[in-house]
Amino acid sequence: MSKLIEEIIGKEEFAAALASDKPVVVDFWATWCGPCRMQAPVLEEFAKEAEGKVRVVKVDVDENEEIAYQYKIASIPTLMVFKNGESVEKSVGLTSAAKLSEMVLKHL
Repeated sequence: MSKLIEEIIGKEEFAAALASDKPVVVDFWATWCGPCRMQAPVLEEFAKEAEGKVRVVKVDVDENEEIAYQYKIASIPTLMVFKNGESVEKSVGLTSAAKLSEMVLKHL
């Protein structure tokens, strides 16, 4: 995983990530999920393009079941955009680079 994408482990780390003054893109995923592995390079490319403007984090739903439950993650991959700690966008399933950019840019 890239230096531009943070792996979140635990509720405290997740809460700290959401406290960012920038929009936060959260990728809810799991290691066994094929579409999640396909989403990874799209997210990586987005993180490079949005460096300094957006924070990008990954949350493994198997290691962070409580967070996944709190945000009603029923299918993965799920991408969510948070602004000021609040969820403002959500996309379930494999998301294209164009759709991801569209989700985030309106919140910059």
